[in-house]
Amino acid sequence: MKNYLSLIKFSHTIFALPFALLGFFLAVYMVQDGVFTSETWYKLFLILLCMVFARSAAMAFNRYIDRDIDAKNPRTAVREIPAGIVSPRSALFFIIINVVLFVATTYFINPLCFALSPIALLVVLGYSYTKRFTALCHFVLGLGLALAPVGAYIAVTGHFDLLPILYGIVVLLWVSGFDIIYALQDEEFDSSLGLNSIPTFLGKNKALILSSVLHILCAFIVILAALFGSSSWLHWAGVSVFIALLFYQHLLVKPNDLSKVNLAFFTTNGVASVIFGVLAILDLIFL
Repeated sequence: MKNYLSLIKFSHTIFALPFALLGFFLAVYMVQDGVFTSETWYKLFLILLCMVFARSAAMAFNRYIDRDIDAKNPRTAVREIPAGIVSPRSALFFIIINVVLFVATTYFINPLCFALSPIALLVVLGYSYTKRFTALCHFVLGLGLALAPVGAYIAVTGHFDLLPILYGIVVLLWVSGFDIIYALQDEEFDSSLGLNSIPTFLGKNKALILSSVLHILCAFIVILAALFGSSSWLHWAGVSVFIALLFYQHLLVKPNDLSKVNLAFFTTNGVASVIFGVLAILDLIFL
């Protein structure tokens, strides 16, 4: 179990989970007037299952597809499949099980979620192939995580709405921006194998500039969402912390100094997501 949790980097769930929970609480308080029924809690349970199954399938698939590439990269050669900790066959079986469980779970949520489940899988699994033919791979990853608040909202209500879509755009811009920063580590390696990324396409300096632009746009959209949602001071406190940490990570990483990439990628973004999600949800519940 420890090996499989490491394979899928279960700890990284912290990036999208707060936004999925925000999508759920938005649905409850916007549509159900804050009334929690047994069905509501059941939907939350199914949403969490979908998060686990979809993310487990996506991460394991990425490791499975990239196993030969990872074996050649000194930074990733220690990953579970190239290191021989998890066999490719076992990883593939794990992927299939999670895909089946994800689709089955959406069936018990509502017809729209079930109908959209293949599209969601196409995005989260298809990301693994994108760096082989496009530098826009970071945006596909962002889109995959952006499904979290929208999907959770649909699970409760059975329809789309503007506010969760705005938060989906926030996640898209946020994740795309910090994934560009993370990809700086492999610029030379990716170039040597003909793999695509924003750093290989633009170079480190311009890649960091684009990442900054994406995060500026992200800050604008998260403010717009707060205005649209008529949020109180608690939500605005979360927005302020989120934006501050968004830009703090850009102070940590320089084109000629990537020593703090992991601090920017994992710690800063994880803290930003949790604090924003908690304060935004508390705002809905108490204010």
